[in-house]
Amino acid sequence: MAEIKSHEFDRFIQKGAELYRIFVIYGPDRGLVSERAAQIAGKTGVSADDPFSMLKLDVSDLQGDPGRLLDEVNSLGLFGGAKLVWLRGAANEKPLLDAVQVLADGPPPANNLIIEAGDLKKGSGLRKIVEPARSIAVIPCYADDARALNSLIDTELAAEGLKISSPARQRLLELLGGDRAASRNEIRKLALYCRGMQIIEEIQVDEIIGDASAISTDEVVDAVLSGDLPAFHHALQKVLVSKTPVFLVLQACLKQFQMLDLMRSEMDEKKMQSGQVMATLGRHIHFKRKPIVEKALRNWNAAALARETARLQAAILQSRRRQSLEPNIAFQVLMATALQSSRSMS
Repeated sequence: MAEIKSHEFDRFIQKGAELYRIFVIYGPDRGLVSERAAQIAGKTGVSADDPFSMLKLDVSDLQGDPGRLLDEVNSLGLFGGAKLVWLRGAANEKPLLDAVQVLADGPPPANNLIIEAGDLKKGSGLRKIVEPARSIAVIPCYADDARALNSLIDTELAAEGLKISSPARQRLLELLGGDRAASRNEIRKLALYCRGMQIIEEIQVDEIIGDASAISTDEVVDAVLSGDLPAFHHALQKVLVSKTPVFLVLQACLKQFQMLDLMRSEMDEKKMQSGQVMATLGRHIHFKRKPIVEKALRNWNAAALARETARLQAAILQSRRRQSLEPNIAFQVLMATALQSSRSMS
């Protein structure tokens, strides 16, 4: 099994990626999936601007032509040399599974293949095929933990010759996570604002990232967790009027449910009370929000949290694909989650 864990990826991209032709990158952090796929694509040496060597496909392209993926992966480039086939939006579609099974059982293909997938559950069709295959590099991408976020902060700020104080770093960590691309963009925005300064303080973080938009997104998240439908409508309307990107609301809600999922797992595995978990994993939560989060932690079980997390992840992906419908998509999924909250509280 050639699974590349998160802390191994940097070393893998430098010294191990050239040993593989097929890469399957999956996970709930779509920004990290895309970022790592792009890094692997860069290591293949195929130019992204060369239409004869680079072929980008969506999984829907295989529906009417189930043999296409195998044909493309094994065909010779027009001017010689290996091609790169880059497939996005994968899950457990039958044409994809059939093609990947053939590739896993056979010799290395003529060309490189990168498959970007969403959050594949353990035991799902695609994972069943690729995880035992030694010829396929499998790269799971989960939301950044504190170590990964600290590394990201250091890398981006160092590029601008900036340092950050400990209180400012802690504040920044509270506002990041859930999606690597979004986190990187926020850090770069902060670095641009603070260019020329010697050290970034907490006030700069609040001015650029932790401003009124963060407060209003927290209001929406808290209303969703509480199942308070009137408060949800009011808070979401404030977000829309303020022109805050609705994506940030979805991202904040996803981050909160991922944290609840982690905390609930800790409760169930170690037979702990909600207050004990809040004192450890929830210590960074603002004191005004802690009662709401703890009540949600008591009322949501692990299966329900996993379901709502998957629903939010799907909504984020859908909103990116159909940006014109982003407000409608966000409203529908957040309303559905708020309704589930209200039922669990009753």
